[in-house]
Amino acid sequence: MVEGRRFRVAGSGAYLPRDTVSASRLDDLTGQPPGTTQARFGVTRRHWACPDETSSVMGAAAARNALDEAGWDPGSLDVILGACGVMEQPIPGTSVLIQRHLGLGDSGIACFDINATCLSFLIALDRVLAGFALGDWQRALIVCADIASAALDFSDPEASVLFGDGAVAFALEAHGPHIRLSHLFRTYGEAADVCRLEAGGTRLRPHEDLDGFLAASRFQMNGREVFRATSRRFPEFLGDLLAASGIAPDDVDVIVPHQASAAALEHLKRSLPDGNARTIDVYADVGNQIATSLAFALHTARATGRLGPGDHALLIGSSAGISLGGAVIRW
Repeated sequence: MVEGRRFRVAGSGAYLPRDTVSASRLDDLTGQPPGTTQARFGVTRRHWACPDETSSVMGAAAARNALDEAGWDPGSLDVILGACGVMEQPIPGTSVLIQRHLGLGDSGIACFDINATCLSFLIALDRVLAGFALGDWQRALIVCADIASAALDFSDPEASVLFGDGAVAFALEAHGPHIRLSHLFRTYGEAADVCRLEAGGTRLRPHEDLDGFLAASRFQMNGREVFRATSRRFPEFLGDLLAASGIAPDDVDVIVPHQASAAALEHLKRSLPDGNARTIDVYADVGNQIATSLAFALHTARATGRLGPGDHALLIGSSAGISLGGAVIRW
């Protein structure tokens, strides 16, 4: 772990798809009695992308908002990182498509994607801070954009109603007032099967078994096993992350979590003093947006004035893998 990396958030922006789906509509889609989605899963509504709202289109819209707040010309960027849970397409990466949407297709600005499923933003931030520390970059753009609705299996309510679509972007520069005090990331591949989307890579080939490929193109999740795999390791992980930062649980001012599920958020809130009041919880309205979730919560914290100079922000979450990840930032 490397401590004390400085940076500044010059701007952030978000994009939510124009179509919303109510909890009652989700009841219908999943074949549940009226009121079940809201009562059982804590869902009020979800935003789902229309066909013209691709990941790169949404990501570019969020990026423009972030760049506008920063007051930056897009051409002044040194690097664009795509941090999506699921890419728009396998090749080329989503960051390349976003670059083109921003009118930078002839700029030569470096673009690449980082994927750690729901924790992609956290790992992209770590890579950007490393680039700042090495002197490689002065300005970076991280863009998260995910369309979970493209792969939902409505025969499994738990693996479908949790998720929503959206995009977030952060314009970051080196040598700012924010200090990342600690960063921690751990993976436990023994639980790799409890969250999976198997189609779209090289193992399953549609020209050999189209029916099998289509069946595997739906997201599959064993919610009970996901919770078991993460919750039993979470206390030690949180303790190690805070210890590395040098702050106590009482010193955490704002908890910025991945919006995994209502149950996961409640477990997190109980893990820290006054957790309910300190946690950024947007799950009911936007849901689990895969990699966009944690970044959307951070953007919300900035936009609503929850982060002031000197505040300690705990960024934390889990992802398919199973992985646990977190960072402590002194704002």
